[in-house]
Amino acid sequence: MPEVIYPLAGKKVYVAGHRGMVGSALVRRLAAEGCEVLLANRAQVDLTRQSEVEAWMEKNRPDVVFLAAAKVGGILANNTYPADFIYENLILEANVINSAHATGVEKLMFLGSSCIYPKYSEQPIVEESLLTGSLEPTNEWYAIAKIAGIKLCQAYRMQHGRDFISAMPTNLYGPGDNFDLKTSHVMPALIRKAHEAKYHKQTNITIWGTGNPRREFLHVDDCADACIFLMKTYSADVHVNVGSGDDLTILELAQLVSDVVGFKGDIVHDLSKPDGTPRKLMSAQKLRSLGWAPRIGLKAGITDAYESFLRYQAESQQKSYHVGS
Repeated sequence: MPEVIYPLAGKKVYVAGHRGMVGSALVRRLAAEGCEVLLANRAQVDLTRQSEVEAWMEKNRPDVVFLAAAKVGGILANNTYPADFIYENLILEANVINSAHATGVEKLMFLGSSCIYPKYSEQPIVEESLLTGSLEPTNEWYAIAKIAGIKLCQAYRMQHGRDFISAMPTNLYGPGDNFDLKTSHVMPALIRKAHEAKYHKQTNITIWGTGNPRREFLHVDDCADACIFLMKTYSADVHVNVGSGDDLTILELAQLVSDVVGFKGDIVHDLSKPDGTPRKLMSAQKLRSLGWAPRIGLKAGITDAYESFLRYQAESQQKSYHVGS
């Protein structure tokens, strides 16, 4: 077993972004760590407002911060709202990281994204690939903000000796995902498309582009487990990839999702839509060498995500009923 260099038991742990998919998974996982979990919604502290962040951090004085808050979305959302994606992510991470330094937070983890890497990185992508080439144009605004977060953690470590680390999750999915087709990522979008096609007895579903790009996926509960593992056992300026180490094509993913959901129709291609990055498989070697590996297989994970979607649908229908009644 890896040496625990920073136990979480007895610590005050702030999860920024606890209502999001990753943040809520971290809260679930932290229940087993014997720590006090601090939460704050946007009404209590708006992370894009420096004065509010400083006041909240000064009042609550967390020992540990997981910075999981972010404005996120898929290709369509990134293309449509580039200013929102770069500004909101830059400002909130700067506010939290600087306030963590000012209030003496003992350890902070910044959560990034695999989109930080160059579009044509050698596969699988090692951590050292950062800043070695051009980004994927469809989400470079978000990627630049996430790269800045890594660099902020490195700078505060270098200048002030702060134990601030960064983890870069791959494509995540699971409970708490965003199933809005206008703003969602590929996994929840496919789950919703397959379900609705099955429900309405449609003969096909449509995927963007050729279906040839390869993507890696990790269940969000595995991601949360990896992040807590790193918080307890890792301390260095180099960020760590958090992924499954395996990938598949978007077409293969669509077929697997259809199988889990029970949709029997065809999969057709909208070739007017972009493929995005050809392949994005992150190297899992660094995290594996530290002693962590995922436990949730892809099919089992998609089954869990589909069950989460069905709960989301039921809750949405119940809210609509109450509003209309």
